[in-house]
Amino acid sequence: MKIAVYAVRYKGNWNLRLSVDIRVDMTWWMSQDEGQENVVERWVLLGDKLPLYWGTKLCETFKELADMERWGKRQWWAYILAQLKSELAPEPFDGKRILTGGVENICIWDGGQGWTSHTESRNEGRETNGGLRSIQKRSLVTGIDELERECLTRQANELVNLLSGRQLLVPEVEALLAEATPGLERTWRSAAQLAYLQGRLSFAVGLAPAPRTRWSAARTHELRCNRCGSGIVHRTSCASCGRKACAYCETCLALGRSRECSLLLRGAAKPALPRTAGIAPATELDRWGLSPAQRAAAEAALRFLAAPRGEVRGRFLLWAVTGAGKTEMMFPLLQFVLDHGGTALVATPRRDVVLELAPRLAIAFPDVSMVTLYGGSAERWQRGQLTLATTHQLLRYRQAFDLVVIDEIDAFPYHNDPMLAFAARAVCKPKGKFIYLSATPPHALQKEAARGLLPHAKVPVRFHRHPLPVPFRLGTASVQHWLQKGRLPVSFIQRLRVSIQRGAQVFLFVTRISHIQGLVELLIKQLPDVPIAGTSSQDEERTAKVRLFRATEIRVLVTTTILERGVTVPRSDVYVLDADSSLFDEASLVQMAGRAGRSKDDPCGGVIFTSPQWTRGQKRAIRQIKRMNALARKKGYLKELKH
Repeated sequence: MKIAVYAVRYKGNWNLRLSVDIRVDMTWWMSQDEGQENVVERWVLLGDKLPLYWGTKLCETFKELADMERWGKRQWWAYILAQLKSELAPEPFDGKRILTGGVENICIWDGGQGWTSHTESRNEGRETNGGLRSIQKRSLVTGIDELERECLTRQANELVNLLSGRQLLVPEVEALLAEATPGLERTWRSAAQLAYLQGRLSFAVGLAPAPRTRWSAARTHELRCNRCGSGIVHRTSCASCGRKACAYCETCLALGRSRECSLLLRGAAKPALPRTAGIAPATELDRWGLSPAQRAAAEAALRFLAAPRGEVRGRFLLWAVTGAGKTEMMFPLLQFVLDHGGTALVATPRRDVVLELAPRLAIAFPDVSMVTLYGGSAERWQRGQLTLATTHQLLRYRQAFDLVVIDEIDAFPYHNDPMLAFAARAVCKPKGKFIYLSATPPHALQKEAARGLLPHAKVPVRFHRHPLPVPFRLGTASVQHWLQKGRLPVSFIQRLRVSIQRGAQVFLFVTRISHIQGLVELLIKQLPDVPIAGTSSQDEERTAKVRLFRATEIRVLVTTTILERGVTVPRSDVYVLDADSSLFDEASLVQMAGRAGRSKDDPCGGVIFTSPQWTRGQKRAIRQIKRMNALARKKGYLKELKH
């Protein structure tokens, strides 16, 4: 994209500005009411067709210099060349041509003295009067009459409202406007420019140099995406700005190409609407029917939300065991923020979880406008008090929400993904707060909580108030060895028969997709009367198989970690095969074990780890489960067993 850049001396100070419609800027700075003294001392159009990245660089590096108010065309031209030296280097043949075309006429408004300009190719260094005619001839500055200004003000207000809390590339802005205000998508530039001058809309470039630190000072030319924060870029020729080496971000390519020359429009966040004080937080909890452990955790989280941002850090960890009812604990927190006029976001890693949560939230908050966002969602341009979204949808928001709830903070794709961490931080308002939900928080968060650096609450017991099943280790050879020998260990088959006879649905977790079919065949030989199936992320019938498994038409399901979380099947036993594998860390072992004992009718399901070696990961997973049980017992959350 190409853009206009100008310098303005206003109330004794110089500033550089960008423009997507220079007519708006001319009207803004130079029109005056009768009898009002014009406060613009000097106005210099540096170029009307500069690549956006170059224009942004000029604005960001601009420093007022001595005698700048007396500069003519030559000084401004030399200044531009000096500032864009590094940007011109990758464009040895076309850079000077692009720059010269963009600043063909440097035009200067010198207060009451009127206009001067210089045309590089024709005047060879001489400044001449009448430059304004040249600009008007190219329709750069025609001014905006009073009637158009009134219409433009209305359009700017509408655009600001639609872009509030959002950051969108130009194609996304046009798609939003085409749906919300048909017609404005063709004339948005004027409205956007007025909002930019009013300070209600900001312009950013898609890719910009990474911020300097003492560790990265030597690599100041590295680019980073302003939308997703990634530094993984590729360069190609670009028809939009005319450069041969225009960079784009590869990480967020699925949401539209973010380039060096892409304009990213950022709307200011709306403040929370003040409302009459609601019910006391403790009273609010009564309507949700929480267990004692759930209630204690929710009360701690509500105290965190009620505290001023300066008194607490903006993050709270809700550490709840698998099956504890995190969703129910989330309801009073959302209610608190909504009752205070705020907006809330619930972000979760997977689309299926979004679709599962949507009806539950709709029932819990029937009078609240809600938007559900995921890839292909029909609601992507709608706005609500409550937003439920997959993580990648966060990239279209910026400082939009008073409360951001991150569900399953330890799960893919959050885990070890800087892009999504960047996106999650960006969507929260400066004074907003985060709630992290997890049964297995990352070790960094666990350490912060242990040191008192992260406010948190633990829910060490499930809603039915029975202890978590503690895994039992069964020493066996590896699954690969089973398949090579063509037989299953006797100890394993004996345990499996016990699970079948007691009527349990059996999860068999394996490390590799390639092991599934061979293992299914061996199991069918040993248990010919038992319905057995296998599934994985590559199985097109996995949804149907999970449904049959829930309905007990499949009794044993061999699967990978795609079912390690978010799946509840009553009366389940869990077998984790090759539990010593490096592919199964402590968190995944705890999550897989969490598929057992979730039902109040069968709270004591079995969990078996089979492995050749007794590893640190298995020990730590079992230790974590035992610690939660001990904490639940200590706090009196467990039901007393009747003998």
